[in-house]
Amino acid sequence: MTRQRLILATRNAGKITELHAILADAGLDLELVGADAYPDVPDVKETGVTFAENALLKAHALARATGLPAVADDSGLCVDVLNGAPGIFSARWAGTHGDDKANLNLLLAQLSDIDDAHRGAHFACAAALALPDGTERVVEGRMPGTLRHAPTGTNGFGYDPILQPEGHDVTCAELTPAEKNAISHRGKAFRALVPVVKELVG
Repeated sequence: MTRQRLILATRNAGKITELHAILADAGLDLELVGADAYPDVPDVKETGVTFAENALLKAHALARATGLPAVADDSGLCVDVLNGAPGIFSARWAGTHGDDKANLNLLLAQLSDIDDAHRGAHFACAAALALPDGTERVVEGRMPGTLRHAPTGTNGFGYDPILQPEGHDVTCAELTPAEKNAISHRGKAFRALVPVVKELVG
């Protein structure tokens, strides 16, 4: 019997490994592949105005193009005093998509006169499952914390060096990958997706 294939809308091997481990822990024996398995499928423009909308856009596009159930996620940093910004613009906050250092420096500059009591923030992630017939589900995960005044740590990426997760005295970039996955917004969203995958994919 061939295993059901599930496609994850990413070219990031780390994300695939993370979701695969979560599905395996839940007893789901699925063949999980990334977007690289379908190089002809174009990347989807993230035109949504919420993490959930962007995750659904990517999941539906992949499900339609491949005829397979597809999972996609979208995530970012939401800062309390900025009314939830950078939010969906986290990866391009300084103007150029994926320039982690510029994004981090701009955000720190914007918050330079905000004292510790008001530096609350959280990482948010929406994970979506879409089937070729149009069925869709979205779940969300959050990692609350506070923002440091300067980056510390070399693990992780993006805003990891400045977010200190609730209950910890180090930043996300000072945690090991296993420690971070256990509490991360994406880990929480992927784990919340397990019952959905069980129900709709099997």
